[in-house]
Amino acid sequence: MTDDDAEVSRNVKVTREVAASVEVIFDLIADPSQQARWDGNDNLAEAPVGQRVRGAGDVFTMVLTRGSVRENHVVEFEEARRIAWLPADPGQRPAGHLWRWELEPTGGSTTKVTHTYDWSQLTDENRFARARSTTSEMLQASLDRLADLAETGTGSRT
Repeated sequence: MTDDDAEVSRNVKVTREVAASVEVIFDLIADPSQQARWDGNDNLAEAPVGQRVRGAGDVFTMVLTRGSVRENHVVEFEEARRIAWLPADPGQRPAGHLWRWELEPTGGSTTKVTHTYDWSQLTDENRFARARSTTSEMLQASLDRLADLAETGTGSRT
């Protein structure tokens, strides 16, 4: 494998058209308490309510299915267009893997949604196996679950 091949394999990306507005979709992503509902990795258990992300620099916490807590440091943010975060153990610096969502209105009430997992900056070799195991199928599962919630209108809390 060449260095270029290694770099490409450290980025997993999927895209799908979703029959919902950018605002509806983004609200499901930017509200951590909603994320366990659409997580295709079955890794997220819950997040405290009231952590809606408003900008880069925000930090939100998630409880994983195995019980540990993650602090997610928001590093990219444009309302209803883009959000990305770097997970970290509580009180620690992020390990170098990034989750990104990009939304592009495509007309009417449809949106092109791209979901990326980028571990090209990950340096902790103890995390490499888990990073390698994050496949496009897992990202697609998250995107499909998110689309289902957004398209059926079951994404908003009552």
